[in-house]
Amino acid sequence: MARPATTDAGLIQGLGLLDATALVMGSMIGSGIFIVSADIARQVNSPGLLIMTWVVTALLTLIAALSYGELAAAMPHAGGQYVYLREAFGPLCGFLYGWTLLLVIQTGTIAAVAVAFAKFAGVFLPWIAADHWLLRLGPIGVNTQQLVAIAVLVFLSWINTRGVRTGALVQNIFTFTKTAALLGLIGLGLVAGRNAEAIARNFGEFWRGAAWDFTSVRLVGVAMVGALFSSDAWNNVTFAAAEIRNPRRNVPLALAIGVSVVSALYLACNFAYLTVLPLEAIQQAPEDRVATAAAQRILGPAAVYAMAAAIMISTFGCANGMILAGARVYFAMARDGLLFASLARLDPVRRTPNFSLAVQCLWACALTLSGTYSDLLDYVIFAVLLFYILTIAGVFVLRRKRPEMNRPYRAWGYPVLPAVYIALAGLIEILLLVYKPRYTWPGLIIVLLGAPFYALWQRRARDASGAA
Repeated sequence: MARPATTDAGLIQGLGLLDATALVMGSMIGSGIFIVSADIARQVNSPGLLIMTWVVTALLTLIAALSYGELAAAMPHAGGQYVYLREAFGPLCGFLYGWTLLLVIQTGTIAAVAVAFAKFAGVFLPWIAADHWLLRLGPIGVNTQQLVAIAVLVFLSWINTRGVRTGALVQNIFTFTKTAALLGLIGLGLVAGRNAEAIARNFGEFWRGAAWDFTSVRLVGVAMVGALFSSDAWNNVTFAAAEIRNPRRNVPLALAIGVSVVSALYLACNFAYLTVLPLEAIQQAPEDRVATAAAQRILGPAAVYAMAAAIMISTFGCANGMILAGARVYFAMARDGLLFASLARLDPVRRTPNFSLAVQCLWACALTLSGTYSDLLDYVIFAVLLFYILTIAGVFVLRRKRPEMNRPYRAWGYPVLPAVYIALAGLIEILLLVYKPRYTWPGLIIVLLGAPFYALWQRRARDASGAA
């Protein structure tokens, strides 16, 4: 059997199309789809606008994925989106993205997903709880929920040091399992759990509360925050592009297939919720656990355990995918001299960026202990979308700056669809600035705090070259 090829960065091309697609889907499907529809329903107060929020999210995400496909096929390097921003807008822009990813976006999401796993593990083992303290000194301490979350982070980080194939195997198993769980929930909702009252109220008055004016546009735009985060992390596959066989073909394909399938599942899931529960029951679901409320309506008390198991499977696979992919960005930045050189080290046998995996794990654990990860994630909503807009704008910039670049795949619908994405995402950004300022300005500050660190690294590099 032939050994996998090694890239010029020293990484092993050990992932195929199936692995790449599983990485897209597994990173996207976390706990959000089981929860966020409650908050969206409260904001829009309309069955039709609830579905519209998910439809617009699906369209935007698919357009973004198809646009990223061009960049991924042209630059199939470790680091993915960081590389695209660096090439289109210069190293400062790339650094600010990588800085925010390491500080909050990737590590904060990993921490949040691990805590969600531990929270639902508490359904089976009640001693795993946020109020069950093992050590506490004033406001600082460690509870059993945090301990389990940290154990998950350490275990998955260790798994990913065993080689990219080992990490991919875990990803594939859990992606297939949670996709089956979602299909089961959808099937139960649309077939076995049909509720005549919910169907009459939700679909008989589908557009109630929709004013068909700017108010509805504003409601959907602001409410999309939850749906966008539930549909996020599809770009993680680009971080690991250097380890995918035939990446110029397989990365764009994985993006298109993975995002399409997950978006379809999310839409079907929300139709299932509306088939089983009246809108008011979705809005008032205990602790926003819409999926549990829907399953409980169909299966009775056993649904609590069934949905807890499904969410544990989902969050475990999501955390694994993000841990695998995120470390490749810091590895790429270190190779460019923008982070400590040790982050660019590879295991001599397995060719995995173990030091990057360790640093990512340590910071995610610190965020888990701090309890501030959820606040940080709220703050970077604006920044995440801003970097998506910039990356898609990079398709236009690079076509002008580097027309000779090899582009095996070109963005479908260019220039119209990428421009539509930039316009709609820009509108959402404006709405967030106006209507959720406390979540936008702190995010911009976090991003901009990277600028002095970039200057410091540049000075350090100049001093090193001068000494040489």
